[in-house]
Amino acid sequence: MPDRPNILWICTDQQRFDTLGCYGNEFVETPNVDRLAESGVRFERAYAQSPVCTPSRASFLTGRYPRTTGVRGNGCPIPDDETLVTRRLADEGYICGLSGKLHIRPCHPSTEDLPTAESRIDDGYADFQWSHDTTHPSPANEYLEWLAERGVEYEERPIDGCEYATYGMPAEYHQTTWCAEKAESFIETATDGDRPWLYSVNPFDPHHAFVAPEDYLQRYLDRLDEIPLPDYEPGELDDKPPWYGECHEGAYASPDLFSYEEMDERDHRVIRAVYWAMCDLIDDAVGQLLDALERTGQREDTIVVFTSDHGELLGDHGIYLKGSFFYEESLRIPLVISGPEIQAGIETDELVELVDLAPTFVEAAGSDAPQAMQGRSLWPLLTGTVESHRDSVYAEAYDAVHWQEPTGYSTMIRTDEYKLVRHHGVGMGELYDLDENPDTVSNHWNDLAYAQVKTDLLTELSDRMAGTVDPLPEREAPW
Repeated sequence: MPDRPNILWICTDQQRFDTLGCYGNEFVETPNVDRLAESGVRFERAYAQSPVCTPSRASFLTGRYPRTTGVRGNGCPIPDDETLVTRRLADEGYICGLSGKLHIRPCHPSTEDLPTAESRIDDGYADFQWSHDTTHPSPANEYLEWLAERGVEYEERPIDGCEYATYGMPAEYHQTTWCAEKAESFIETATDGDRPWLYSVNPFDPHHAFVAPEDYLQRYLDRLDEIPLPDYEPGELDDKPPWYGECHEGAYASPDLFSYEEMDERDHRVIRAVYWAMCDLIDDAVGQLLDALERTGQREDTIVVFTSDHGELLGDHGIYLKGSFFYEESLRIPLVISGPEIQAGIETDELVELVDLAPTFVEAAGSDAPQAMQGRSLWPLLTGTVESHRDSVYAEAYDAVHWQEPTGYSTMIRTDEYKLVRHHGVGMGELYDLDENPDTVSNHWNDLAYAQVKTDLLTELSDRMAGTVDPLPEREAPW
């Protein structure tokens, strides 16, 4: 057995916090993540540093904020000189592997003059099984190669009465299942060595498009009228930046895609049902991996992490998908960590950030986090040596998506009581009293009664922004 813990890092894509039984969802069936939470620590208030994929992933893989890495939004490549935590652990003797997404550099599924596969930096992954999504062209997409080996073609089928979601591949041929099978094979092989390992399991689900296996979806369709409609109050976008209203009307990437006003109640409910069905399938994959750890005698030596890169609006606030939005549904994600030395059955309300994961892994492996990392290790919180962690969480969106006009430079700070968002260069912002309105509907940005609160939060926001200045290069002399 290794003298340092293994790390099984399960990171889904676009999965908001309230999609698991252990987070209070009474519809989903997620017994495996729920039992993982019972054996470890569940973070009630964990936040991504960006509401879109690439900057968030570059941030938590390096332990550095998006502004520091220079990865502003999707389509921006991480610089060659950034160092992932997997590279650092590999240098310390870990064997690192990955199945599924990485997405810290652009992917070009339909651009003839650019490569189809994601280019790589020196990322430390010795076993690299890459599949950006379910439709990315082969041979770059190893999931499609896996299907071809089985004589199966990827396909989707329409759901009667809903143009916004489809039936997808059966579970046995699903990309999530492929990710889990690759990870399971790695886990089984790892029993032959004495080196610790880290494996990243990165399925594409529950990212849009909304596609789920029929047998997972049917139980939701059978009780469709019970599924709640999106949380939206007409008029709540009136005092928000223009891109909020544009996305409400359907301007995400192309006209009329997920236009809230054009959907009927059944559309809304079916989309939510498909999204939850995808989460249920992910939970089955988690169970498969936990069983593999138990079967190979590695569970007691392995830290298991379950999280996601950011959330999904799912029609709440009148908007679907993602963008430069800082709602709880956009940024708040599940985070469950279980393993050796970690407390069991703990639920914590401490404010934590995904940027904290990289230094946590380094400390768990017995090393000190390097100066380059800006996150704060969660290890003392996980092991019970401290009870507090952060006074606020911070997030950024700089030119996050290609379709948004203006480009949207925005920053956010969230404390126990308030959330403030500054939309830079457009003279707008958002201020929410979370005690009064946890659903973040009523914007107090221009409310004189909150003038002092706004001033204090802007000051704290500027301090957090200053904290994203790159700590590298290190000082070499007094002058």
